[in-house]
Amino acid sequence: MVNEEDIFQWPLGVATYRNFPVVEPSWSMLHTPRLYLCNFLGTVYKNSSRETLMEVLRQNELNKVCWISTREEWWPQETNESLRNYQDALLQSDLTLCPLGVNTECYRIYEACSFGSVPVVEDVMTPGNCGNSSMYYNAPLQLLKTMGAPFIFIKNWRELSALLEKEQRMTLQQKIQRRKKLMEWYRYFKEQMRQKFISTLESSFLPKDKGG
Repeated sequence: MVNEEDIFQWPLGVATYRNFPVVEPSWSMLHTPRLYLCNFLGTVYKNSSRETLMEVLRQNELNKVCWISTREEWWPQETNESLRNYQDALLQSDLTLCPLGVNTECYRIYEACSFGSVPVVEDVMTPGNCGNSSMYYNAPLQLLKTMGAPFIFIKNWRELSALLEKEQRMTLQQKIQRRKKLMEWYRYFKEQMRQKFISTLESSFLPKDKGG
């Protein structure tokens, strides 16, 4: 259990082991209109909420306004082409859909932030012992929520159609302001985590001055 004394929650961050790069914000990333309302490039697991998401996208023909590319098996490594497509999808989409996988938290959340694409996070606990009571209901996303992450949290993918209708009514200026807010928050979040890591190491391992 996270107690902020000797047990801390640490964010996944981006999947550097799959060669996801360090992304520097640019003027065009913030200001250029994006071609797609949303994206999802990933594995669709049997009997998962990802199947519900695909059903909603098909029924409402949302795949016409979103970049959707799925596969049936998870790949431990991306090809150069698949990594390039994934980064392009993040860069060209206002929103990035982040459905449950094996866990609630995923690399996709942080990778979307890197490109200024707002994560739409499925706010549901996966099975297991990560927080299987009402007391720990928010455990997987607790850190992000505590830090005020400007994400869209969703309980059921059947809410997506109404959400995207609202997106279509937003002006470019509103989206630019939202991107700025997201990317400023992400920079602040990473800096806070860095400082927290350093201060925790110092307080745990450096000799304490007992005075005298």
